[in-house]
Amino acid sequence: MFKNILLGVSLFLVIGCGFSVSSVMAQDDEEGFVQIFNGTDIDGWEVHGGTAKYHVEDGAIVGVCDPDCKTNSFLCYPKEFGNFILKLQFKVVVPGNSGIQFRSHINAEDRVFGYQYEIDPSEKNDTGRIYDEGRRGFQFGRTWLDRCTPEQLAPAQAAFKADDWNDLEIQCMGPSIRTWINGVPVVNMFDYYDMSGIIGLQIHAGAQGTIQWKNIRIKDFGTSEWHPFFVEGKNGMELVAAYKFVPECWEFDQEGKFLKGTHTKTEQRDGLIVSDGDYANFAAKVTYQISDGNSALYFRAEEVNTPWLLKGMQNEIAGNGMEAGIWHTAGDKTPGRGWLGNDEDFVEQVRNKGFGTDQDWNTVCTCACGDHITTFLNGFSIVDIVDPECEKTGKLGLQLHGGADVQMWFKDFEVLIITPQMRELIER
Repeated sequence: MFKNILLGVSLFLVIGCGFSVSSVMAQDDEEGFVQIFNGTDIDGWEVHGGTAKYHVEDGAIVGVCDPDCKTNSFLCYPKEFGNFILKLQFKVVVPGNSGIQFRSHINAEDRVFGYQYEIDPSEKNDTGRIYDEGRRGFQFGRTWLDRCTPEQLAPAQAAFKADDWNDLEIQCMGPSIRTWINGVPVVNMFDYYDMSGIIGLQIHAGAQGTIQWKNIRIKDFGTSEWHPFFVEGKNGMELVAAYKFVPECWEFDQEGKFLKGTHTKTEQRDGLIVSDGDYANFAAKVTYQISDGNSALYFRAEEVNTPWLLKGMQNEIAGNGMEAGIWHTAGDKTPGRGWLGNDEDFVEQVRNKGFGTDQDWNTVCTCACGDHITTFLNGFSIVDIVDPECEKTGKLGLQLHGGADVQMWFKDFEVLIITPQMRELIER
């Protein structure tokens, strides 16, 4: 299903799990952690969703499944956290599905949705994987947001204790999400949907299930923010921290608050929006409609003396199955590497194919930290690689392909920066 074109022995496929050859143990340092459960009662916590019962016993929160309830139940700590390390211990007393919600939210129907660290005492033992509760789970044939293989999961599955206390750890740093079970890494993935939210303890609907949680503590690192390149100024929408190349190709629609790009095949140069600064480790996203032609979200690109101005990496915008594939562009003196990865079959399921309505916009995103790069289309990962040959920093850009008739609309072009301190934690 996953079509990945490998050019050179230095490019390797990563599928949402830890990609270091050595096992990275969770940190023992407790400095800066704050207890969010007092060990005595659940004051300050709130029950949402179903009718499972929660109480405190011997210094632990106990969640007991209500077999008559058809919806999942959540005991939630209502404060929102963005970048953090969450540690706790859990024990499965009566087998039943459970999980830890993080960066999650509650809708008008009292339904909790968002990221979930899976607790699965069944034979499958998917403990530590990332599920998107009430949102992207079980869509387009994918259950999990991570893309771990059985071989990658095996060490974590062996570490899980079915009848004893387990140490759980979740780390969120910008788009990076990492998990551990008893010090063994499980998931190492990127995602861009939520940068903050609440924490919750789930009891899944079902015939049975009793779970205990204790020693719940968190280290808060603040919240990462998206920075837009399109902003509303005194005279309407305008460009910030970026410039236009072939400026006659670009104009803002002040009523719709989007940027329109129009390019004719007589113009051999690319029309481009290029960031003023370079970005090394980041998440960058843009939402678009495409009527004609070819485009891309450039990243880690360098200005060169060519009609296309930029060389480097492209997150493809093509209006077909190559969407969100990674293409490496040549420079004036250096060859390009071509396709580094794509997934045509899956893209054709995920992308919006219509045109002309509010529902027909698509969003691509690139997340990059060091050599780990992931592209997304409409919230689903398309290419996930570690590429030691990749450029390490460079410009972001939007493209209107030269020598072609192109008509496109862009909105919500934004970047989120991964700081050196965040990267150190991501790669620990």
